[in-house]
Amino acid sequence: MSTIQDVRIGGSADRGRYRSGPRDVGLHKAGVYLLLIIGALGFTVPLMVMVFTSFKPFSEINTDPPTFLPNQWTPGNYAEAWNYPNTDFPRWTLNTLLIVVFTVPGVLLSSSLVGYGFARLRFAGRNLWFLLTIASIMLPPQVTLIPLYILFHQIGWLNTFLPLIVPSWFGGGALNIFLMRQFFLGIPKDLDEAALMDGASHLMIWWKIYVPLSRPVMVTVALLTILGIWNDFLGPLIYLTSPENYTLAIGLSYFQGQFVTRSDYLMAISTLMVIPMVILFIFAQRYIVKGFITSGIKG
Repeated sequence: MSTIQDVRIGGSADRGRYRSGPRDVGLHKAGVYLLLIIGALGFTVPLMVMVFTSFKPFSEINTDPPTFLPNQWTPGNYAEAWNYPNTDFPRWTLNTLLIVVFTVPGVLLSSSLVGYGFARLRFAGRNLWFLLTIASIMLPPQVTLIPLYILFHQIGWLNTFLPLIVPSWFGGGALNIFLMRQFFLGIPKDLDEAALMDGASHLMIWWKIYVPLSRPVMVTVALLTILGIWNDFLGPLIYLTSPENYTLAIGLSYFQGQFVTRSDYLMAISTLMVIPMVILFIFAQRYIVKGFITSGIKG
């Protein structure tokens, strides 16, 4: 009898413990969400300060105590900064977009082709070449800067966009090759075998099968490339000398050198430079997350 009571008591205790489980899970999720919100605020507050400062009149920026929201909204800062004398932000924006348009296709085609070769083709030293490719990620860009500068100077490419565009058509970057290879390893080999039996070449398999199936990783690589070009400062600084060939990053630095104290103009131009990347990320974030997840499945 006592045994039955013990079992009942234990069973009721277990049920009570299980009933408290969802509550503990809910508290755990609430704590995780709270930490995520705090971390997100840490990243978004500087962006919000930049945006709100861009709408403040210059006389309101250095007030004591400082204000977070502008007391007097001044959207005219954007037009005045964009069309300020001795600057050419429309031209610099067009230059940056031109580099993006001609660079992104080269990165996608070359990195996907090299990634397919590492993922599916069998050749001597494949693993060694892949390790060397990945090891190049750890090589600082300053190491190859002087040799590349001498090379582009000898072939007459300085002060043109060619040094910023042409290299992307020859490999596409080690990180992009790695992402492509990892994604291609997750595609079933049955597709390759069926296509080979039908007489398709590896080049046709890459173009007809792998490229259409790799939309997530393609979007991820494209966005990383666009972001890198948009924020690139060192490359245009070294290879471009004429103001009419400046990109947005160089133009913003040039503008900052003229108006160190005009925080309203600087924040307005910085906000305009950030907006396209924010919009692009919002529309592509689903593919970016999927691209990184699927690229890490296979080893």
